[in-house]
Amino acid sequence: MSAPTLRTLIVDDEPVARRILLEELETMEGVEVLGEADNGFVALEMITSTRPDLVFLDLQMPEMGGLDLVRRLSAETSFPAIVIVTAFDQHAIRAFEAGAVDYLLKPVSRERLLQAVERVRRNSPRQAVERVAQLQEIPTSRDELPARKIIARSGTEYILLAASEVYAFQAEGDLVWILTAQKKYLATQTLKSLEDRLRNTSFRRIHRAALVNLDHVRKMSTLSSQRWLVTMGNRTEFIVSKRQASSIRQLLSW
Repeated sequence: MSAPTLRTLIVDDEPVARRILLEELETMEGVEVLGEADNGFVALEMITSTRPDLVFLDLQMPEMGGLDLVRRLSAETSFPAIVIVTAFDQHAIRAFEAGAVDYLLKPVSRERLLQAVERVRRNSPRQAVERVAQLQEIPTSRDELPARKIIARSGTEYILLAASEVYAFQAEGDLVWILTAQKKYLATQTLKSLEDRLRNTSFRRIHRAALVNLDHVRKMSTLSSQRWLVTMGNRTEFIVSKRQASSIRQLLSW
């Protein structure tokens, strides 16, 4: 007798991450993807209306993060099995293992995804409720959950970067570039989403099109009484907007 179909939701604010999961899950026997959500509010509505068996859940999303979403689950919304999908390093993930059925580090491999699905199948509904309850007890402060990894795209490949490796993010039209010491990659998120994820870190928006890592600023030069130029360690230069000039100078003690 075949195993029951796992009715599944994908919750992640990164379109590329959602697409990768969707493409893999759609090829798996016994898995039905009910839909996708790009934020916690939409996800909560979908969980309430569709009552899925399984949710693949990103931890850090703007406005309502993954753990904030879990804290709002109740008998009325249902208690699905939760598989955390995140770019956090493994040391951070171990704090969540007790509550999640499994966790997947981005970029997600097909082998690990298969293992997570099979692990969900082995869990009873009672265990799913118990695990959600454990997750709901985990603090959700952004200060305790800093963004540590950034997904970068190079051609058809996706690369995991430590946030500390990134010198700056630069928007050009609909694209956002990731600048490191020697290379340039495409980002999978908007500049605003990256700014939200990297709040309470060394990254600051210095211009509407630039988010820079202040740890990699090597020089500041005056262009006029209210206009400044910052030079990064990789020699990339950015103009600081008049609106941000004062606060950036204070943060850098210049």
